[in-house]
Amino acid sequence: MTLHPPKVETFAVDEGTNTDPKGYVRTVDLYREEPFGLYLSRPMPDHPTLDHMRSWLLPELGIRVTEFGYRPGHERKQDFYVDVADVHRDGRVWTTVDHYLDLVVHTGRATELLDVDEYVEAVAAGLLATDAAERALTTATTVHAGIAEHGHDLDAWLATRGVVLDWPYR
Repeated sequence: MTLHPPKVETFAVDEGTNTDPKGYVRTVDLYREEPFGLYLSRPMPDHPTLDHMRSWLLPELGIRVTEFGYRPGHERKQDFYVDVADVHRDGRVWTTVDHYLDLVVHTGRATELLDVDEYVEAVAAGLLATDAAERALTTATTVHAGIAEHGHDLDAWLATRGVVLDWPYR
């Protein structure tokens, strides 16, 4: 693992772009704002294993929920990838600051907490402020427990928070 500062990503709705943590600007097929968050769908033409990404940014919950489309032969047995992140909105520009911890949801079977080692190293190195580190840990454990309590069903847990997600491509 390479230690790095929190990854920052920008989503410019009016421009129809997504700037990834490395500064690459990607075209977004679809943005949709809802009272509870922002949806985006975009292709991943240069990625070796993924062909499409669809995500919801959910600021009140402190998470980004992603459903990946895989290239043939690279499929994974997961339903959702959940990033623990601060989500900010400034007009029609949204920004996420990733807090290292992630969850993988296998609907009806299990929910895994990932990257704890990366989180611990970042906190120890001072890359994540104390308040952000505490918020990230609280968010990760709350989301993990909530999904597990609902039979490892992300949608069921989100519904208890007034959030109903759909996943259009365009």
